[in-house]
Amino acid sequence: MRNPYSDFPDSVQPVDALAIAAHPDDVEQTCGGTLLRLAQQGYRTGIIDLTAGDMGTRGTPEIRLREAEAAAAILQCKFRGNLHLPDARLENSLAARMTLATEIRRLRPRLIILPYWQARHPDHYRAAEIGYEGAFLAGLKKLDPYTEPHRPAKVLYSSLYASVEPSFVVDISAQFERRMESLMAYQSQYGHSAEGSDLFPQAEEVRQRLETVARFYGHKIGVKFGEPFVVKETMRVDDVMGLGVKSF
Repeated sequence: MRNPYSDFPDSVQPVDALAIAAHPDDVEQTCGGTLLRLAQQGYRTGIIDLTAGDMGTRGTPEIRLREAEAAAAILQCKFRGNLHLPDARLENSLAARMTLATEIRRLRPRLIILPYWQARHPDHYRAAEIGYEGAFLAGLKKLDPYTEPHRPAKVLYSSLYASVEPSFVVDISAQFERRMESLMAYQSQYGHSAEGSDLFPQAEEVRQRLETVARFYGHKIGVKFGEPFVVKETMRVDDVMGLGVKSF
C-alpha cells in the first residue's frame, strides 16, 4: 500500500478495476463487497478518493487518510490514492478532470466504478461527472506527452443509495462481513464519540441499516447479501440458457 501522506508515485502498477468516489468511506459503503470479490477472483483493484473529507464534523484529513489505507488493506486493494480536491466544494473543473485523467492513464483500469449520477450530496454526483469525463479524457492521445492514452472499457454506477432499479446485482454474501470490517476501520466516523453525536448514528445502527439494504438487494437475486449497479448501455447475453436468476 502507498503512503497516504505522499504524492501519487510517478509510476504505479496497473489495476483491473478502479473505484472512484468523493470521500474516504464512500466506496466501503457502496461497492466494497464487489471490490473484495474481484480481488478474491484474482483481479487487481484500486480506489481513488477525490477528497480527504476535510469538511466532515468528525476526524481530520490525516486521520481519515490513515483509516482509508487500513480499509483498503481489508478489501485487498493494490492501490489507494487521494486527489485532495476540496471537500463539500467539489467542482467538475478542467483541473479536476485532467488530474484524474492522468491517474487513470497511469493505473490503466479496464473497469471503473462511479457513484450514481444523482444524489443528495453534491460531491457524490460531481464525483460521477468528474469520473466519467476524466475517463473519457484519459483516452485522448494528445492529452499530455508524458503518459500513454488509456480509456476504461466499462463504467459501472454504484446505485445502493439511489431509488432506481439496478441493471444487475453482485452477490457479496461471502464478502459482507469484511466489507463491514473495512467500513468500521473509520473509527473517527463510526466509533463512539461525543462529537457530532446528535448527527451520527451509532456503529450498530449503521451496520443494521447497511445489512438491511444489502439483504434487500440480495433477495432480488436469491442470495443473502447483494450490491446493486446500473449501466447506461444495453447488456449483451450470448447464452440465454445461462441466465442466473429464476423467474419462478
